[in-house]
Amino acid sequence: MEKGTLIEFRLQGERRLAVAERPEGKKHWIVVDQKGQSHTLHPRQVEYEVGGGFKKSSDISGFLEAVQPYLDPTNLEVAWELLVEEGEAVTTADMAQILFSDQTPASCYAAYSLLCEDKFYFKKKGNAYEPRSQAKVAELQHQLEVEQQRNRQKQEFLAQVQQALAGEVVEWSASDRTRLEALERFVLQPEQEVRSAQETLEALARPQTPQAAFRLLVELGWWSEHENLFLRRSSYPIYFPQKVLEVAHQSQLPSPPNSNRLDLTHLKAYTIDDESTREIDDGLSIEDLDDGNQRIWIHIADPSCIVSPADVLDLEARRRSTSLYLPTGMIPMFPSELATGPMSLVQGQVCPALSFGVVLDESGAIQDYSIHASQIKPTYRLTYDDVDEMLQLGLKAEPEIAALAECSRGRKEWRRSQGAIEINLPESSITVDQDEEIVIELLDNSPARQLVAEMMILTGEVAGRYAAEHNLALPFRGQPQPELPSEEELLQLPAGPVRSCALRGRMPRSEMGITPTRHAGLGLDVYTQVTSPIRRYIDLLAHFQIKAHLRGEPLPFSAEQLQELTYGAAGAAYEATLVERQTKRYWGLEYLRRHSDEVWQALVLRWLREDDNLALILLEDLGLELPHRFQHSVSLGDRVEVQVTAADPRQDVIRFRELIDQQAQAATT
Repeated sequence: MEKGTLIEFRLQGERRLAVAERPEGKKHWIVVDQKGQSHTLHPRQVEYEVGGGFKKSSDISGFLEAVQPYLDPTNLEVAWELLVEEGEAVTTADMAQILFSDQTPASCYAAYSLLCEDKFYFKKKGNAYEPRSQAKVAELQHQLEVEQQRNRQKQEFLAQVQQALAGEVVEWSASDRTRLEALERFVLQPEQEVRSAQETLEALARPQTPQAAFRLLVELGWWSEHENLFLRRSSYPIYFPQKVLEVAHQSQLPSPPNSNRLDLTHLKAYTIDDESTREIDDGLSIEDLDDGNQRIWIHIADPSCIVSPADVLDLEARRRSTSLYLPTGMIPMFPSELATGPMSLVQGQVCPALSFGVVLDESGAIQDYSIHASQIKPTYRLTYDDVDEMLQLGLKAEPEIAALAECSRGRKEWRRSQGAIEINLPESSITVDQDEEIVIELLDNSPARQLVAEMMILTGEVAGRYAAEHNLALPFRGQPQPELPSEEELLQLPAGPVRSCALRGRMPRSEMGITPTRHAGLGLDVYTQVTSPIRRYIDLLAHFQIKAHLRGEPLPFSAEQLQELTYGAAGAAYEATLVERQTKRYWGLEYLRRHSDEVWQALVLRWLREDDNLALILLEDLGLELPHRFQHSVSLGDRVEVQVTAADPRQDVIRFRELIDQQAQAATT
C-alpha cells in the first residue's frame, strides 16, 4: 500500500472506502474515509484495493458516481449462467471483463461490490469467486423466499397486535397463532429461550421477560388476567381430541339391559352429592332381610359397560387419570356427554351399576358381602343439605336414610376400634363464576357427608377383601403405620385443629400396589378405591378386573400390566392433585387481595420456624392455611386478628399484620 491508494475495509460490519494517507508505525496506515474520518488499519484489514491516484478522501464520492451505473444485480445472474457449467473460479477483474467488457478501476470495483453483496450465485474462494451449483442456488433462493415470507408475516402480526392493543377486534391467522403460542411457551417455560417471543417483545419495545409476555397475552385478550398457568404447565389435557368426542357421541348403553345383571330396580336408591355435582357415580339402598338383619347396597356407576380396556375412551381416561376439580370448573376424565349422561346414575332412569351388598354385625364389622353387576333405578337425587335436614327432622317417610346413617356411625366406631386415625381440619370450597366473582364456603363435616364417606370406605374394604380372597391383582391403596405423638404430647396441645395438625404432620403418604396392604389411617387390613370409576382411572381398572372375574373370564390385565398402569395413573393423578391445590391457593390469595380491608380471625396451627416466629395460621372463616411471621410472642392455639398487607397470587405472596384490640376495632369500623 502507498499514499493515495483507494481501499475498502469494514467498520462494525459496514463497508467503507478510504484513501491511504500515511504509514503509522511499522505496519499500520492512517486512512481517511468518504466521511472525512481517520482510521488506523493493518493491511490485513483491507478487504479490497482499488488502486492509486487518489489525492484526498473527497475524491471518493466522484469514484462512487462512476461505479453506480454498473451496479445492476441482474448482471451477476447472466455471468453465473455463463460460468456455472465450467465451474471455474474468476477474479473481480475477470468478472468485470465478462460483465462490462473492460477492467477499469470503476468496473472492477463494481464487479467486486456485486460479488460482495451476492447471496446466491458465487462464493468466495481465496481471492477468487466460484459459481455455485444450480441446486445450491435454488436452495439459497428458497431460503430467502422463506425468510422474506417470515418477515412479512412478522410485520402483519405486529400490525394485528397494535390493532388488538387499540381495542379493535382482530382475527388471528395460523402464523399469528404460532407467534402467540411462542409467547405462551416463553411464559410457561422461562428457562427455555423462545426466539420468536423475544423478537415480538423487542419489536414492541417491551422487556424480553416472561412477565412481559404474560402481560402482552392478557392485553391482547389471548389469555385472561387469571389464566391458570399451573394447569397450562402441567401435562393434563384441557381439551378432548376430536376422535374421542366422536366416539363418545356414538357410544350408548346396551339396549335392552343385559339379562345377566342382577335386577335391583325394586330398591329405593338414593344418590347424595353436592348440588353442583354432575358425574353421579354412587348411590345407596338398604334392604330388610328375613332374619331381621339389613343389607346395605352401595351402587357404583358402571362405565365399563361402555368402555373396554385399550379402546379409544379407555386410553383417553388413562392419559388423564382423573377428573380435575378447579374453582373455575371441572374438566372431566371422560367427555361430559358420557360422564354426566349414560355413565351416571341418573334419577328415574334404569342404570347399569356394580352393586356391593353388605351385612354388618353389631360391632360394625363386615359379616357378609356380595358383588354383582346390576341394574338400578335411582329414586332420589339428594344433596348433602337435603339429607342433613331429613336426619334432623327424622322424616318417617324415608326411614332408609336414618338406617343408613345408623350403619355409618357403627362403621366409624368399628374403624376407630381397629386403629383408624381421625384428623378433623376445616376444609373449604372455592368457586369462581364467569364474572370471576369468588365464593369461599366452609365444608361442614355434617352427618350426611360422614354417611357417604363411611359407605365409600366400606365399599373399598369389600372390594379389597374380594380381591384378596380370590387372589386378584387390583390397585390396592395402603398407608404405613405412622409414628404418632404420644398421648402426653398430644394433651399438651390445644384440642381441635392444632392437635389434628400435629397428627397430620406425622402421617406418611399413602402407597399404591397390586397386593393387599394395611391402610393405617382408615384402620383397614385391605382397601382399594372402586367408588369413582367415572372420575378416577384407578377405580376403573379395579372395575375391569372385578367384573371379568365375576363373569368367569380371564382378567384383562396381568399383574405386571396392572402394576405399570397403576403407577402411571398414580403419577398422573398426583400431578392433577398438585394443579388443584395450586389453583385453589391462587384463588384463595386473590380473594384475600380483594378483601384486604377485612379483619380475619386466625388460629396459630403449628410452627414452621419457631426461632423466626414463623408459623402456619388458619383463617377460620375461610379454611385457608397460610404462613405468617409474628412480631410478638404467641403460642400454638392462640387466636389473633390479622389483616392483609400484601397479596400477589401470581407470585404466591401473602403478608399479614397483627391487630391489637383497638386496631381491630378501628379496621372493622
